[in-house]
Amino acid sequence: MSSDYLISVRGLHKYHSGIHVLKGIDFDVRAGEFISIIGRSGCGKTTFLRCLNCLEILDEGTIHIAGITLSRNRQEKAYISKFKIRAMHKKSNSQENDISLDEDFRAKVYALRLRVGMLFQSLNLFPHLTVLENITLAPVKVKNETKSQATLRAVQLLEKVGMGEFMERYPHQLSGGQAQRVAIARALAMSPQVMLYDEPTSALDPELVGEVIDVMKNLHREGMTQIIVTHSLNIARNASDRVAYMEDGKIIEYETTDKFFSSPKDQRTLNYLKLMID
Repeated sequence: MSSDYLISVRGLHKYHSGIHVLKGIDFDVRAGEFISIIGRSGCGKTTFLRCLNCLEILDEGTIHIAGITLSRNRQEKAYISKFKIRAMHKKSNSQENDISLDEDFRAKVYALRLRVGMLFQSLNLFPHLTVLENITLAPVKVKNETKSQATLRAVQLLEKVGMGEFMERYPHQLSGGQAQRVAIARALAMSPQVMLYDEPTSALDPELVGEVIDVMKNLHREGMTQIIVTHSLNIARNASDRVAYMEDGKIIEYETTDKFFSSPKDQRTLNYLKLMID
């Protein structure tokens, strides 16, 4: 893998119940880049994002992120279900998982996930915990930080995302934009080298989108490597260094933002942009 890239993907394939979802994706991201991935619903964007932080395990190909390399050959490894990955360190009696991931591969998956933060559409904030408690939980439980260390870091992150005054509130007391910013702070509390976002603004009122994007732009200025899956051409155009268009499980076009929008090379990209703009 080239040392020029923090993220490098080669020949990535993913199957779900016999359906070929991702079809040989190649993809590179330099450290500090902000990348937007766009495309029609069902084209494989979210599955690709989930493969990058191992919520989904690739069936074939290579993923290299922040010094960790995962490689699989479908002829060597059986299909691994979501249940298997969620229960990574537990035994399963499911017949679907007769062939498991070896210990070295599991260790790499765990290490990679510590390097990659992810923001989900559903956020998954713990409703019974305050904003501050939501952010300190994982560093204490997973990284074995002391409560005082985690709290100090959480306060700094909440200030960074403009939520310093909301530490003692509960998720139900927050607006959608505020909850998104808390979720970003929670992911950053694990000190990731890469941040992934899956449609983070899709459920927000238009007036709240800007405050979330502003946080991402600030992180971009600070050098955080970020990848966002979005249907918003405005986000892709105004926040990204490069844009990838996906269709039918493949990356059709991947270019700098200016070139992508001013002179797309593939007719399929042009058709999608015309559809979205019209």
